Amino acid sequence: MPRSVPHHPSHFVSKVHAGSPSTADDHLDTDIDLHAHVVKRPSATFFVRAEGDSMLGDGVHPGDLLVVDRSLEALAGRVIVIAVDGELTVKCLERVGQRTYLSASDTQYRPIPLEGREAHVWGVVTHVVHALPGARP
Repeated sequence: MPRSVPHHPSHFVSKVHAGSPSTADDHLDTDIDLHAHVVKRPSATFFVRAEGDSMLGDGVHPGDLLVVDRSLEALAGRVIVIAVDGELTVKCLERVGQRTYLSASDTQYRPIPLEGREAHVWGVVTHVVHALPGARP
């Protein structure tokens, strides 16, 4: 079972435009608790670290920290953490007719049919935390 990690609010300085630059008129200067922002249900939330490149199209990079909520329903189209035949993976849940598949966002990986396999959903990925290239240690 994942253990609780202490967290402290960080200083939230301002909004920043990703389009045209703007003046700092809407400057904010307050504290933001990132943990409270990404963890809506603490008792149902855990973190995992991603490995591999099959989910790059969904914004999941190798080494990323995934925020996973066990209380959310695993609906078609959602990115989930699931144990398949005892192995954990992160994939997109897909349903075609009565069949359920796990799909990667990279089409070089084939969909994984769940029929006849032991599968247990661990939770729905709600947030991804990753460093930008050049900022990684």
